Amino acid sequence: MRILGIDPGLQRTGYGVIDADGPGAHPTLIEAGVISTNRADDLADRLVEIRSGLVAVLDEFKPDVVAVETLYSHYKHPRTAILMGHARGIVLAAAAEAGAGVVSYAATKIKKALVGSGHASKQQMQRAIQSAFRLQETPHPPDVADALAVALCHANHAPRAAHIR
Repeated sequence: MRILGIDPGLQRTGYGVIDADGPGAHPTLIEAGVISTNRADDLADRLVEIRSGLVAVLDEFKPDVVAVETLYSHYKHPRTAILMGHARGIVLAAAAEAGAGVVSYAATKIKKALVGSGHASKQQMQRAIQSAFRLQETPHPPDVADALAVALCHANHAPRAAHIR
């Protein structure tokens, strides 16, 4: 199963492509990176840039499923949630247009699955991904590690979910 993990963001949308062969098998890292936008650009232009970059990734790697972090924002920052919702909506639409299945995971579930704590720091997540894929260095920027974490979370949960059904 090829999984594309996405950490949606307006400035940087992280992505990570992995292949997972089933329970107990070690997932293989295929590609990871970020789709960056210019903060000075209009929101619409930034969304077009995210969509364009994501469509290129979807076309090149043809994932079976796209795993996306769910939207979370503290109630004190509703504007952040609205803006992030735009980026997440672009991700969901592009994935659906590409014919990939789409699943969502809460950030706390992803962190708990990888580090054992739902409140792990960015640095802890980066080190966990470095270890999981036996990388020489921690993935940078953190958006890359977050995207790979989403993909790895799905790789670990998908076999169980399929078995339950």
